[in-house]
Amino acid sequence: MTRLLFVFLVLVIAAVGANGAEKDAGGSKTAGAKAGRSTDRISDPNELVRTKWYEIISVLDKKDAEGIDKKAAIDKIISPLFDFGLMSKLVLGRRHFSKFGSAQYAKFTKLFADKLKSSYFDKMSLYTDQKALIKPGFFKGSGFYVPIDLVSGSNRIEMVYKLRKVEACWKIYDVEIQGVSILLTYRSQFDDILRGDSVEQLLSRLEESLSR
Repeated sequence: MTRLLFVFLVLVIAAVGANGAEKDAGGSKTAGAKAGRSTDRISDPNELVRTKWYEIISVLDKKDAEGIDKKAAIDKIISPLFDFGLMSKLVLGRRHFSKFGSAQYAKFTKLFADKLKSSYFDKMSLYTDQKALIKPGFFKGSGFYVPIDLVSGSNRIEMVYKLRKVEACWKIYDVEIQGVSILLTYRSQFDDILRGDSVEQLLSRLEESLSR
């Protein structure tokens, strides 16, 4: 895999498929709007994605930095960029979201984001230079979509970053790769678990996976 694909994976912390995300994008819990630190107030979402993309590249290029320092630096870049509350709501879906109390939902949001970031950070050493084509974005419904192509020789991976405006800041709430939302897989997994187990059992499973 390439280093730029790693950047993609680091940036992928998102929602359900396009239809579900667009329907839910206007109505997250208060926790969703306030989750994470306030990101840079870049008014142009195209410029925001481009800036953060190359900030991550710059961190990966630092040959004298330790892995743990790179992880901390990348976490600082991406954490304010995502609407973790909305993403957690979308990955749970309407069927299961209502089962969570406020404290349980806050815990799930943190554990879910930590799980995603941890899995991506582990792949950091596997990537090398490739080309990224960041295309002009466009408005769709209440969101703004930024297409990005990763190119390696004759191979091309198409992605779309989906953003929405939260308190004057643009935040990512979904990412598609080759037309498929990454978190659809997680939504399916969580649906299977919550159909037979309790919310507390799901939280325990997430905690156990992070402690390994």
